[in-house]
Formats: sequence, structure tokens, C-alpha cells
Amino acid sequence: MGNSIYKFIELVGTSPTSWEDAAKSAVEAASKTLRDTRVAEIKDMDMKLEDGKVALFRATVRLSFKYQM
Repeated sequence: MGNSIYKFIELVGTSPTSWEDAAKSAVEAASKTLRDTRVAEIKDMDMKLEDGKVALFRATVRLSFKYQM
């Protein structure tokens, strides 16, 4: 068995309800096209505001997956 290599990407997920749902949507979308996803880390959280109210939660997620050689 050889050494493993992992790649990291950053994604921004959005949700009208919560940061948790925003992060979950980013991971689930990436998992549709990436194999062997391993770890997701929340890098940043912010909100889009409209008329002084929260319109959208955004979560920047750093996701690792095993690099296939």
C-alpha cells in the first residue's frame, strides 16, 4: 500500500435558514462529483443582508478528498 495524497478545495454554501444548512449544502453538492471526501472544515461564516434583515446564511467550507492517481 502506497502513500495517500489529499487535495483541498474551498466552497461557499448558502441557505436561507442557517449556517449549518449552508455548510451541509456545500458538502453534499461537492460529494456528487468528488470521490473519497474526508474532512470538511468551516473557514468562515457570513450573512447576506437585505433591508436590514438576514436574507441568506453563507458558509465557506474547506473540503479534503483523496487524490486519485
